[in-house]
Amino acid sequence: MSQRLCLVIAQLNFLVGDVSGNTQKIIDAAGRARDEHQADAILFPELTLSGYPPEDLLLRPGLHRRVEHALSRIQSQVKGIDVILGFPESTEKGLFNAATVLRGGKRIATYHKSQLPNYSVFDEKRYFIAGDKPCVVDIAGVSVGLTICEDIWHSKPAMDAKHAGARLILNLNASPFHRAKSSEREVELQKRVQETGLPIVYANLMGGQDELVFDGGSLVMTATGDVSQRFPIFEEGLYPVTFLIDDSGKVTPQAGDCAPIASDVESVYQALVLGVRDYVRKNGFPGVLIGLSGGIDSALTLAITVDAIGAENVEAVMMPSRYTMDMSVEDAREQTDNQGVKHRVLPIEPAFNAFLATLQDAFDGTTPDATEENIQARCRGVLLMALSNKGHKVVITTGNKSEMAVGYATLYGDMAGGYSALKDVPKTLVYALSHYRNRLSPVIPQRVIDRPPSAELAEDQQDSDSLPPYDVLDAILEKYIEQDQCAEDIVAAGYDANTVERVIMLVNRNEYKRRQAAPGVRITQRAFGRDRRYPITSGYDRS
Repeated sequence: MSQRLCLVIAQLNFLVGDVSGNTQKIIDAAGRARDEHQADAILFPELTLSGYPPEDLLLRPGLHRRVEHALSRIQSQVKGIDVILGFPESTEKGLFNAATVLRGGKRIATYHKSQLPNYSVFDEKRYFIAGDKPCVVDIAGVSVGLTICEDIWHSKPAMDAKHAGARLILNLNASPFHRAKSSEREVELQKRVQETGLPIVYANLMGGQDELVFDGGSLVMTATGDVSQRFPIFEEGLYPVTFLIDDSGKVTPQAGDCAPIASDVESVYQALVLGVRDYVRKNGFPGVLIGLSGGIDSALTLAITVDAIGAENVEAVMMPSRYTMDMSVEDAREQTDNQGVKHRVLPIEPAFNAFLATLQDAFDGTTPDATEENIQARCRGVLLMALSNKGHKVVITTGNKSEMAVGYATLYGDMAGGYSALKDVPKTLVYALSHYRNRLSPVIPQRVIDRPPSAELAEDQQDSDSLPPYDVLDAILEKYIEQDQCAEDIVAAGYDANTVERVIMLVNRNEYKRRQAAPGVRITQRAFGRDRRYPITSGYDRS
């Protein structure tokens, strides 16, 4: 006679450091899983109680006291269902990234993560020590092996669990999004299935945390490497999974709904929306300010932000100068009308003239150059930050990755703000995302997409006056920044040597600017910020 196991995957959005709030969310979800789905167990993501990544909060003894209190609270309040959750466990040996099984008011098993990632955005070896033992626990008569996130990207943890008697692998995750990440995960899970011959449940965190976005996309993979259930990305939910166990102990996931893998552009857009939404809401800002120029970057930023938090919470500020074309003001106003966004127009000419008058003697005998252009950008930055201070709203900056890479941005000007939607989005992708958003509903004026990009800080200025074509620039930047290729390799790939040398020089020279930039959503495998840590002062030149 076959046996049945019902497990609920809790793909939820937790807040780093909010141990009490996270605990209540766990208790509520466990009750729903038990009462609505008649589940035997509920599986939460990695470090559920603290949120992920807790970073140096892990160094605070008070956090660990709160975690212990939270575990006791869950044990006392949740009955009739096993709770499997992640938490930081402080022991006499040190701090572990742990997963525990709570049942009937007791911790019946605890596993310590053995593979600690220390690359890219991860620095777990700063905080945790690695476990060295598998953990297999009986859940509703099934021997289940516990693993945590990075463990499943290596052979040993799952094989150790199998050798310890596991017939099913559960993997608790806080796996951040980047482009093509969903496919990468499934390829890696198939390797573990082939090695162990066991089905795997992959439960992932959902939500935005500073630069990182966790996309969910939890799934179940059968012992033959097929996906029996795949759950939506960027959506919270309690997702039930049913397993049948035959007389030999073989565990077979039952087929269910499989959400499609989203296209690259669609998934990136969803990640940007979620990143902005959670940054604004989790930090308690009552609204957002955006400097709307009539260009494509600010237009896309406005569309993302309105989709994230609603038009009623967004204010656009148009700040024309003597160089702003009438079409820019017209297009900006058209988009605010399209999206129902409040807007105001604050011309910067009086402020610009005041600065020029103040600096007249100091600038005597010099020729106008980027200095005067930057003053205009800084006038706009001052106005936006003044409105931010007065209304307690956060300024969302509008610069893209291509501009940030080569320093085509002004410190204390267009870089001024609290968060950046497009910080990791190259310019060519900005266009693709704008086309995608307009297919959903046409909010960005077509003329904004079609016209040549310009900062409009000088007469008849275009980006192409200062930068290579964006398709060339972005290709070089991807090779240099994301793939760590040297100049010789990039030139060998067919790019003009002078152009490559100049782009690399600009990237290296502007590291100091990026250190002062607002945090922003990470969507590539090498974003500026916690991903890419290069010295400002360096004698390392080209490669």
